[in-house]
Amino acid sequence: MTTAESTPQALAGHSRYTAKHIQSPCALTAPQAYVEWLLALLKEEHFDLVLPVTEVTSQLLLSVKDKPPELSMPFARYETVMALADKGQLMRRAATLGIPHPETEWFENASALIVSRITYPVVLKPCLSKIFTGKKWIATRVRVLHSEQELRRELERSPYLHQYSFMLQSFVEGSGAGIFCLYDHGQPVTYFAHRRVREKPPEGGVSVLSESVAIDPLMRDYATKLLDDVGWHGVAMVEFRVGLDGTPFLMEVNTRFWGSLQLAVDAGVDFPLLLWQIHGGDNPGKAFNYRQGQRLRWLLGDLDSLYLYLRGTHTMTDKVRRLLAFLTPRLVGVRHEVNRWDDLKPAWFELKCYWKDLTGR
Repeated sequence: MTTAESTPQALAGHSRYTAKHIQSPCALTAPQAYVEWLLALLKEEHFDLVLPVTEVTSQLLLSVKDKPPELSMPFARYETVMALADKGQLMRRAATLGIPHPETEWFENASALIVSRITYPVVLKPCLSKIFTGKKWIATRVRVLHSEQELRRELERSPYLHQYSFMLQSFVEGSGAGIFCLYDHGQPVTYFAHRRVREKPPEGGVSVLSESVAIDPLMRDYATKLLDDVGWHGVAMVEFRVGLDGTPFLMEVNTRFWGSLQLAVDAGVDFPLLLWQIHGGDNPGKAFNYRQGQRLRWLLGDLDSLYLYLRGTHTMTDKVRRLLAFLTPRLVGVRHEVNRWDDLKPAWFELKCYWKDLTGR
């Protein structure tokens, strides 16, 4: 396996499963240079599969016109990907299919917004999380707003809202959940689900401790209806927010591999292997069973989460409980995302980077 990143060194590049690591141009700041670099590389060296793992690289490479046969990727067409990645299109499709979603108003840009008519709290959500202008990418953000003052401040801080489309959605009180899917040219191959035990930041964010759980039949049905409707191919994570009454509301679809992928592999669903088999023309069959209760821990991320929690406004009892949970982890059914006895170099590299960021040297 060969890995590529815009930095001289990368976490995956230190794995014993990586034969070579290559530094590439940055796809975020120099997209055209990145595409030209990759196409030149593919002419010089043979690769059985090109697997972009970020939203930017996957959309950028899928949008390449007249793709050479060397640029072989196991994904749906660009237009299909954007039909789900564009949250504005996604919400309209959900309405057509009868899939629950937050109440939504669409705006072409901020000039169409009448600020005085907004009811709070409200979620301001750009239709695209990354906007490609043709020369560069603009990173957007989702914000929960509680007042007109906060809305006006966000309009000032985010100039892209004055040029590109966004939505205002009702705030759904509840918790996040998702269904992880693999499709073979319109046919479902497997599903997976997990829950986030701890996150960074603690109030919600990146998972630092996650656990495989049973698939919610209703969410699976909604995800299947949505992916069937576009004739999906490849992997996708369909995200929901489960309301207090148990109703799953569609939030977004990640059209690429997700951060907790290793948990699925540890639990018995090897998505990368299955995707490779499909790409090679094999029929892996349908695999819907996996170990429930399997956990995955990102140790340094969990340490950061603990620090943020202890600095927060929680009660002393809650802080002590959280500290004890960190210091007395479950010994059975838990694996570490980076720290692996059979592949220690990535953990050592991560620790050095962590120390450098912490000390500034």
